[in-house]
Amino acid sequence: MGLRRRIKKELIGTSEYPSNQIFTISNFITFLRLVLTIVFLYLFVTDFNRYVALVIYAVAASTDWLDGQIARMTHTVSWLGKMLDPVVDRALLFTGVLGLVWRAELPVWICVAIIARDAYLACGNAVVRHYHKRPIDVVYTGKAATALLMTGFSFMLLGLPVIQGPALFPSLGAILPGLDGTAQPFGIYLVYLGVVFSLITAVVYTAKGYRAIRQAQLHPEDEEEDFLNPDIVES
Repeated sequence: MGLRRRIKKELIGTSEYPSNQIFTISNFITFLRLVLTIVFLYLFVTDFNRYVALVIYAVAASTDWLDGQIARMTHTVSWLGKMLDPVVDRALLFTGVLGLVWRAELPVWICVAIIARDAYLACGNAVVRHYHKRPIDVVYTGKAATALLMTGFSFMLLGLPVIQGPALFPSLGAILPGLDGTAQPFGIYLVYLGVVFSLITAVVYTAKGYRAIRQAQLHPEDEEEDFLNPDIVES
């Protein structure tokens, strides 16, 4: 049986000491985002109504900020929410990417880059968890990447506004639309920024994972703590 840290009752449900609750408002919002993600993909690829699909995607994307804020404000941060939130975020990103690639509105390499990055992080997380049991917290560059990508996909779904891009790579229009001097939806430029932040996030997580493994190797006794079931004490 693992060691159990004594935690004051009022600290349970904070970002530092998540609870084991399942049925919270923030978790319900996260689950709702997953449902909206599936509905969006179906409507978009079947060409039911582009603008209805856009509204659903935008609503789903906006809840990414909402569930976390509610959890922190009401002290209902939970382990389920911390683990489920990034999974649903990836699902929402993948549906946006796959939908746009399916309709030939987004270069395939962007889809490959995003999926490859997530596959790399998933493998890296498996390695880290072998040594370090507690999940690594989400980093701000990752949140920025998600926000840029979701916003960019929303603008691309809308198709407006269309702006003239810089002619940085005139001969690579098929690979880098908008950076070849042609006019493209504004969203593509946010997607490019999102990809850059995604790659930066991979580097940040690699560094944090390496430090977590080294800390676990130097102090293996810390990994005996049962962080999921602390002893809750009154103030």
